[in-house]
Amino acid sequence: MSDRQCTVLLYSDDPQVRDRMRLAVGTRPAPGLQIEFVDASTYAESIRLVDDYEIDLLLLDGEASPGGGIGIARQIKDDRDDAPPTCVVIARAADRWLAAYAEVDATLVHPLDPVTTGSTVAELLRTHAPA
Repeated sequence: MSDRQCTVLLYSDDPQVRDRMRLAVGTRPAPGLQIEFVDASTYAESIRLVDDYEIDLLLLDGEASPGGGIGIARQIKDDRDDAPPTCVVIARAADRWLAAYAEVDATLVHPLDPVTTGSTVAELLRTHAPA
């Protein structure tokens, strides 16, 4: 059995945050999954990448500035019928209500725990696998 190749878009205005997200997920978060990462540092770049490429999952920094991951998640969910699953990393657990309003599929809290992050990403990719 070969691994399923998945593309995960990492969005944050801070390259160190993107690096921490990449390390927390890893290239093999679960058996049978191989991850390739695509980085975006701006709101507009994130939207363009989702429009131009086959993105399997969005991992978005909810604390990014000036455009946060929650706003990107909401726009993509509103604009696309085939929106990929989204996971937003937030600084405060109390912000989960805002993420729910944006219709994100999962939230994680800074600082990222590699076990929780990897299992959350793997579950989203399995649950939203293409037919």
